[in-house]
Amino acid sequence: MTTALTARILLALTAACAVLPSAAHASYNGDSDTGFQHLDFVENERREARANRLSPEQEKLLADAAALKKHLRHPVAADQPSPIAFEGDDLTYDESTGEFTAKGHVDIVQLEARRFQGDYVEGNTRTGDVSVPDRAHVLQLTQGMPRVTLDGYRINYNYQKHTGSMEKADGKVGAYYMTGKRFEFYPDKIVVYDGTQTKCGAKNPDYHLSAERAELYPGDHLVLHNVKFWLKNKVIYTKKEHEVDVAHPMQRNFPRAGYDSNDGAWVEQTFEQNVAPRVTAAEHIRVTAKRGWRSSYDLGWANAVGARAMVTYGIFEDGNSEWVKKMPSLLTDYSHRLGRSPITYRLFSEYGRWYGSGIHSNHWQYGVSLVHDTIPFHGFRLDLAAGYSITRESHDHSRVQGMNVSAFLAKAFNDRFAAYVGGVYTKSSKENALFSYDQEDYSRVLMSGLSYRIGERDRIAVGTKYAMEPHRWTDVDYYWFHDLHCSQIILRYRSKQNTWRIKWEFTPW
Repeated sequence: MTTALTARILLALTAACAVLPSAAHASYNGDSDTGFQHLDFVENERREARANRLSPEQEKLLADAAALKKHLRHPVAADQPSPIAFEGDDLTYDESTGEFTAKGHVDIVQLEARRFQGDYVEGNTRTGDVSVPDRAHVLQLTQGMPRVTLDGYRINYNYQKHTGSMEKADGKVGAYYMTGKRFEFYPDKIVVYDGTQTKCGAKNPDYHLSAERAELYPGDHLVLHNVKFWLKNKVIYTKKEHEVDVAHPMQRNFPRAGYDSNDGAWVEQTFEQNVAPRVTAAEHIRVTAKRGWRSSYDLGWANAVGARAMVTYGIFEDGNSEWVKKMPSLLTDYSHRLGRSPITYRLFSEYGRWYGSGIHSNHWQYGVSLVHDTIPFHGFRLDLAAGYSITRESHDHSRVQGMNVSAFLAKAFNDRFAAYVGGVYTKSSKENALFSYDQEDYSRVLMSGLSYRIGERDRIAVGTKYAMEPHRWTDVDYYWFHDLHCSQIILRYRSKQNTWRIKWEFTPW
């Protein structure tokens, strides 16, 4: 059967597709002591909305898939191959063998929202083989699977086994812009050889990773082998192996820079290296103009069931510019969900030699905390947490019991405006603790704040803290967020302290 010019044939076959990671946006985590982090969901939802925004060709694919569904003569059973529409200048199909060819501006649309385009496609409906020997364009918007947009060469795919390959490809897979000399598709993963990965959509990205081999698992993680971290055309460091949680990326692998009133200009960078199974060594470099090196180093272990241990050494600073030197300190941690309940418990302990404000002490803190999953109701978000800790110090032989509870209510009232209110009660504070580092100023505080989006790239906000005793505002902080797409600038002015902080960072990886 041969048809000239444009023709369409419905065939019961599945287009070439890969099981790839689900789309993941860059997770933002704010640093604030006014409870402002309870509005982090505003920033993350905005990033997710931008990442999920459909392009014109994606919108057309959905429209074409809907039209294909409308013209079906009968419903397609779940265990049956999904119908496909072929369009091309010249189509041939042998019903006895199942072999087919399509030539000239070939456009293949699958009911499940997949599209293949090329000048020549051949295959066999019985064996499930599809081949595009020259240049091809692949688009996937299948529900429950990540979005895929790839341009490349020499596609060979078996839609029955869900395995195949693509040469010299580039495009976007989930949240990552990727290139590779070869893509290999499997039911549970995709492997990319001699490729690059970045979340920066610029033609010449500000940063990227390159790897001899990258393995992407659906909605789970990305593993890169013999990886290099690049700023523009400069390699900043290399690793034998690097793993990324694609659902919860963090800003750790590329530098941050900024200025604040206490430290002056500063730059920080984290270097991580796997030294054994489940064991990671990390160097957290922070250099400041006024205080010099403020770095730390750690060796950590974690297992798959929530247990962690870490030895750390160096200088640590909180949001109030309170610092302590750990020389060293051992931290242990175990967290787990209570059965099928919405509550997660955490057991923790830290023991080490601390130095700060001219004081040396053997510091030992241990305790338990309980965190309830965010409770949504009527557009509001309620966060509840409680804990109990004991802190012992050798310097003054003190023993401080630290009962603490917190409750915060937040809501996004529309696309632009969001607010939160909450409070914290803790028995351990700067009033009775030997070290001020990471301590509340007072035992009972109320916090509130709001956020307003000016435009697509700009947001302003304010966060406040009020001490019940001595009945005064201890913090009134103002923020400006400016999105540079591949990076972000955050300006913070602390009016009560009359201090400034500006931070520039890449999109979390």
